[in-house]
Amino acid sequence: MNPAVIVFLFLLQVGTASARCFCQVSGELDDCHCDVESIDRFNNELLFPKLQALLQTDYFRFYKVNLNKPCPFWTSGSHCGLRDCTVKPCSPNEVPEGIRTEARNKYSAEVNSELDKCEKSEALGAVDVSLSDETREALKNWTKHDDEAQRFCLLDDEWCPDSQYVDLLLNPERFTGYKGPEAWKIWTSIYEENCFKPFTVKRPLSPLYSSGRSEARAFYTWLEGQCVEKRAFYRLISGLHASISIHLSARYLLSDEWFEKRWGPNVSEFRSRFDSELTQGEGPKRLRNLYFLFLIELRALVKALPVVKEGSFKLFTGQPQEDCRNKERLLDLLHTARSFPLHFNETSLFAGDETEAAKLKEDVRLAFMNISRIMDCVECFKCRLWGKLQTQGLGTALKILFSELPSSPPSSRLTLNRQELVALVNAIGRISTSIKELQNFRELLAEDT
Repeated sequence: MNPAVIVFLFLLQVGTASARCFCQVSGELDDCHCDVESIDRFNNELLFPKLQALLQTDYFRFYKVNLNKPCPFWTSGSHCGLRDCTVKPCSPNEVPEGIRTEARNKYSAEVNSELDKCEKSEALGAVDVSLSDETREALKNWTKHDDEAQRFCLLDDEWCPDSQYVDLLLNPERFTGYKGPEAWKIWTSIYEENCFKPFTVKRPLSPLYSSGRSEARAFYTWLEGQCVEKRAFYRLISGLHASISIHLSARYLLSDEWFEKRWGPNVSEFRSRFDSELTQGEGPKRLRNLYFLFLIELRALVKALPVVKEGSFKLFTGQPQEDCRNKERLLDLLHTARSFPLHFNETSLFAGDETEAAKLKEDVRLAFMNISRIMDCVECFKCRLWGKLQTQGLGTALKILFSELPSSPPSSRLTLNRQELVALVNAIGRISTSIKELQNFRELLAEDT
C-alpha cells in the first residue's frame, strides 16, 4: 500500500478516536475544588438511583404549572404546532386528593395526628395542631407571598385558574422537533440580555453571527475578567443549556411509524452539540459547566436538610403511610448528598463588603428572575413545561444557598413550599440524568469505531 495512504488512514483513525473522547472531560472544575471523576462515581453509583426512585412517587411526579401565560417580552407569532410539543394535563381525579386540596386541609388535627403517629413523634402528636380560620388564612397568605425578596425565580400561582397539574412521568422531556430561529431566540435572549454580557462581546457559536476562534478568545478573556459571581451565573446558564441538550439527544425520535414511535440516543445529534471539532472547542466547556451546575444544586439539597428534618415538614398527599415513606426516602437522599466529600463552598460567593455583596446578589437575583419570565415565551408547550420546572428548580437552589447573607434580617428563615421542593428535586434529577447519559454516550462513541 502507498505509504501516503497508510499515513492518511492512521491520522483518520486517530482523529476518529479523538472525536469519540471529546465528552470524556476530566480534572478539576474552575472556581471550585472538585474533579469530574468524583462527580461521575458519586452520581452514577449513589445519587442517581435514589433520585429516580423518589421521582416516581406521587408527591414529586405531579407538578402544577401555568402554560398559558403570555410572553412578557415580545409578541409570540404562534404556538408550536408539532404534535410532540403538546402537554396532557391531569384530570382532577388523577391527582391525589391531598395534593390538589387547598392548604387549610393539610393542617387539620386528624391529618397531623396520623402523620405524627407514623413518624412516632409522640411529643408532637400530643400538641393540638388544629388552626383557627384566621390562622389558616394567614398561612395561605404566607404561602402565596413567602419570602418574595429571597426568590430567584417566579412561581406559578397555585390558586390561579389557568394553572394545571401535569404528570411529569407521562410528559417526559425529549426531542420534540422544536428548533431553529424560534428556539435560538429564547437562548439568545437569555445569553445576550441576562448574563451581564455587553453586546460588543460576541458569545461563541451564537446563531446571530459567524463566530470564529478569535471571538471565542475575546469572550473568555472578558468572562475571566468578571467577578466570580458573574462567572458562576454564566456557567450555571451554560450548564442548564448543556443538560437540556443532552436530554434531547438521549431521547431523540429515531423512527415514527404509523403504529409506533421509537425514542433513543442519537449520537450524531449529541456530537453536533458537544464534539470539540464540530463546536470549535466549545462542547467540552459546556460539559464542564454541566458539572458545575450539578455541584450547585447538590449543595442546595444539603442545605435544605435542616428544614426537611423538622417534624412539622410533611410530604402531604393524603396517604399517611406513603407520605412517611416518601419523607424517609427524601431524607435518605439528602443524607446521601451530604456524604459527598467535595461540596461547592457557597461562602466564596457574595463575600466581602456587605453592601456591595447585597447589591450584587440582587443583580443576580433579578437577572435570573428575568430568565424565568422568558420561559413563558417558549412556543413548544413541552419545552416550556420542562424549561419552567428546571429554571424554578435552579432558582430554588439559589434561594437556599443565599438566603442567609449577613445582610439578611435576623428574623428571616428558610422555608420551602411544595412547588419549590418539587421543582428542586426534579431539577437535580434532570442534571443527574444528564451525567448518567454522558456515560451512555461515551460507551456508544467507543463502539463507533
